[in-house]
Amino acid sequence: MDKIDVLDKGYVRLVDVMGSDLSVVNAARASFAKESHEFSEADERLIGFLAREGHTSPFRHAMATFEVKAPLMVARQWWKYVVGSDHTMDSWNEASRRYITMEPEFYVPERWRKAPAHRKQGSAGEIADDAVNAEATAILRRLITAGTNAYEMLMAEGIAPEQARLCLPAYAMYTVWRWTASLQSICHFLNQRLASDAQWEIREYAKAVERLIRPKFPASVAALLGEV
Repeated sequence: MDKIDVLDKGYVRLVDVMGSDLSVVNAARASFAKESHEFSEADERLIGFLAREGHTSPFRHAMATFEVKAPLMVARQWWKYVVGSDHTMDSWNEASRRYITMEPEFYVPERWRKAPAHRKQGSAGEIADDAVNAEATAILRRLITAGTNAYEMLMAEGIAPEQARLCLPAYAMYTVWRWTASLQSICHFLNQRLASDAQWEIREYAKAVERLIRPKFPASVAALLGEV
């Protein structure tokens, strides 16, 4: 398994992996000019120690690349883990509508959520009223149709794609990117976005990332997620 579907049209795909749990312990032992050739229980204990004590640099010697298709509202939350992350070595390359005119696709939730009573962000469970859900979906679909029609009209008139895209409903629109990150950075993302108070949509993507990366680095992921 290297690809997991998420939401209505999205996915996470594991493109490439560099290193293993053994890479982590060998990076840690470099200070003593030692190297292991086969992963052992002692190595697993060392990984647990490194994670508990905050010795995170060895986890940056393991890397992975993901391809992600997600709504822009998810992409911009995810992007925060790249901005200012020079210590965890992230890279991000995203499809651009300045250069391509792929068919716009949009996320339409199956159910809508209530605004929380005492917080400025997050949500407070699903809207129970089916009529309210149906009306919210209809409003979004009308907006998508109007925006897409306007986008296509401007394109037909010869307007540059980089300007015509202003008509598209941004936050619901799907985008595609590649994210290359160290194992430390990936698990930092998972620790925050698997949390119960994370936005539901990005939590679904975090679950997919975890399912894809855990088999590649079982000891390190368990340690960095605080399971050992």
